[in-house]
Amino acid sequence: MAVFSVEIADADVNRVLSAIASNYGRPATVTNPDYDPLASIANPDFDPNEPEHPEDNPANIPDPNQVELIDNPETTYQFANRIVRQFLAEHVAAYEVAEAKRSAADAVDTSITISDPQL
Repeated sequence: MAVFSVEIADADVNRVLSAIASNYGRPATVTNPDYDPLASIANPDFDPNEPEHPEDNPANIPDPNQVELIDNPETTYQFANRIVRQFLAEHVAAYEVAEAKRSAADAVDTSITISDPQL
């Protein structure tokens, strides 16, 4: 397999990666795949002898260790690499589809004879 590479000056690498991340919308955080909004733990302050206001002192409370968003596990470098590969693949596909359309159109005989029978 061939390798296609580019060299970026060390001083410019962060600028390039940041620009790609910004221009292509890399999120800093993503939804936590392990997040369970219904997860709960026993309430350490629960007192079964205070039944007057159970809504203020439930037996279980939301699990404080559950977080809905986490830092994006795909690094900026990985993201930029994926975007560049995607860019190349999309451009090859667009070019080849356009060439196939052109070739198909060139092969079609679109000439037609139409005459006026009253002439």
